[in-house]
Amino acid sequence: MTETSSTGGLRRALATGAAAVALAGGVLFSAAATTSAAPRPDDENVATQQIDRGERCQVMHRHWTRVWHPAWKDRHGKRHPGYWTRTLHRAHLACPKH
Repeated sequence: MTETSSTGGLRRALATGAAAVALAGGVLFSAAATTSAAPRPDDENVATQQIDRGERCQVMHRHWTRVWHPAWKDRHGKRHPGYWTRTLHRAHLACPKH
């Protein structure tokens, strides 16, 4: 009877240790993912760096636009009214082809 209780305790200790290692690894992975996904300031944006593309290219800075979403009916026939949303456009280079 003492062998089964010691084996159960050993299994419980191993399971607890494995769970702690997995939890610590998940915390480190999520911290690394959030730091790499942080938005860069506009001065570090590769797309807007001064690249020699002639005089026709210009930097379009970050700006907001309003977008209208028209009214619609769902599958139950209920009508949903239209609404406005604001969309942020990141800085980019605008190079017209003509």
